[in-house]
Amino acid sequence: METAGFVVIAFIYATVGVFAVIGSAVLTQRLLPVRWEQAFYALFLIAIAAFYLAFVAYFRASGAWITESVAVLIFGAIAVAGIRSVPLLVLGYLLHGAWDFLHELQAHAGGPLAGDGFTGIPLAYGIFCATFDVGIAVYALRRRAVWAGAVSSSADADPFPATR
Repeated sequence: METAGFVVIAFIYATVGVFAVIGSAVLTQRLLPVRWEQAFYALFLIAIAAFYLAFVAYFRASGAWITESVAVLIFGAIAVAGIRSVPLLVLGYLLHGAWDFLHELQAHAGGPLAGDGFTGIPLAYGIFCATFDVGIAVYALRRRAVWAGAVSSSADADPFPATR
């Protein structure tokens, strides 16, 4: 019965993750200029990576500070590079999705990693976040040409137009 309950919870969280991707895509397309959308998602990757530091504090996982801090730095570096590189942005989200799933396994399924180097997370949070991350990676791939066009057209524009 416990397994069936987890499957239902996991399905619901994955569904919420899909809706979060759709909502994020709609909102960023409506609220941000196209040329800023890629940068927004890159900076958001830093924020969601740093969220694990809040879990370290909340769950008092003192042994996880180093692991989680290093992960934030790595995801942050990939994200900064992802401001200008869609493939790196996609890679960052896919790696973060794997990181989320690994945390889910470790916290709730007796994962393969021993010790206290990982923080705990709420039940099915890793499933929600991994779904969101993969969805944003797919979205970024689909928007790649649009983002490239926005960057090239703004780069071609005269930064100092003639005034009348």
